Amino acid sequence: MVAMISDLLKPAVTRVITPSAKILLRLGLTPNSMTVLGGFGVVVSAFAFYPTKHFFLGTVVITFFILSDLFDGTMARLSKKGSSPWGSFIDSTMDRVTDSSVLIALILGLDAHGDRLIPVVLIAILTGVLVPYIRAKAESIGVACSGGLAERTERLIIALVAIGLHGLGVHFALAVGMWLLAVLGTFTVIQRVMIVKKAVKNL
Repeated sequence: MVAMISDLLKPAVTRVITPSAKILLRLGLTPNSMTVLGGFGVVVSAFAFYPTKHFFLGTVVITFFILSDLFDGTMARLSKKGSSPWGSFIDSTMDRVTDSSVLIALILGLDAHGDRLIPVVLIAILTGVLVPYIRAKAESIGVACSGGLAERTERLIIALVAIGLHGLGVHFALAVGMWLLAVLGTFTVIQRVMIVKKAVKNL
């Protein structure tokens, strides 16, 4: 199995942010508040910068808020209360909102030119919603369905790198990134559907 980027980065990132997460907890912030603040920051930044075609600056600001969103899981592990079903629900919901907002805001920035990439970005949005939905639905019927070629971290990195490079004037960066996102997302959806199909047959 190919190791996912998130699996490779998570231990190193956790070590780096743990001291800051402890400070935030002492200041009275909660994991759920960090989730909401980070997600709100991503949504506001995306719709403030991308529709006005400030793609590079917008990507920098969005990345900051996405990185701040990493604190919630570490804070939950460090806090006395630990993680909770409500916290997990909020985190998952905000992930869907932020991921879709980034690409919807991108479409608003492209629409004025009638860009041919818009259908491709729409496919990326759809598959981005379907990938976690399939997992959640599978788990509701007792089937484990994680993994796949491109999980959330990989898709988000591809999107932000492509948009940021586009903002710097790199030719075809956005097209390559969005096509890659759409293809990988579609492939991951198919992978997860087949995982569920195989598991259901064995039940």
